[in-house]
Amino acid sequence: MSNKKEAYELKASSIIKNFEKRKINGFYCSTKEEALEKALSLIEKNTTVSWGGSSTISEIGLLDAVKKGDYKVIDRDTASNSDERWDLMRKSFFADSYITSSNALTLDGELVNIDGNGNRVAAMSFGPKKVIIIVGMNKVVRDLDCAVKRVQNQAAPPNVKRLNLNTSCSKTGYCMDCYTDDCVCGQILITRYNRVADRINVIIVGEELGF
Repeated sequence: MSNKKEAYELKASSIIKNFEKRKINGFYCSTKEEALEKALSLIEKNTTVSWGGSSTISEIGLLDAVKKGDYKVIDRDTASNSDERWDLMRKSFFADSYITSSNALTLDGELVNIDGNGNRVAAMSFGPKKVIIIVGMNKVVRDLDCAVKRVQNQAAPPNVKRLNLNTSCSKTGYCMDCYTDDCVCGQILITRYNRVADRINVIIVGEELGF
């Protein structure tokens, strides 16, 4: 095991211990292949599955696996128009499992997510029976203040470029606290405690994934 991998495992172990007081289920996988296997083990066959926008779940192959697997998929990208897309996004709240990533994860076990429309953070906090969150070690930060700064200055700029949105950070590469129509920083969610047993499951991966 490399020194980096060993350090990742030690840090993840500490975070998972902090998850316990928050009633969040935590798992560590050294590779994205292991993370894919673990995520699929948490999703029951022939149940409904949906997801929030995430590069991470695509990078580990989870999105393709779900689409090809024995699941009832709710995919907003299959919509033929904006009204149908919004309808599918609302139906995601009734999914048995909701898969996504987190914009940041603190050492103390808090999840920080920022959304434009808010559908992803809404589903993470309430609605789907189970939430499965895949997080690369590059998203681990010291505290909440660092988490918000990470999202605004490290995650948002490349994400708006990926989505071809017209925001201030798409031009500067860092947060300008904008109020444009394309703003992706409309809703902020801090997940510090889970009241529903086994609902929130976080898989920490010993690789750099997503933005």
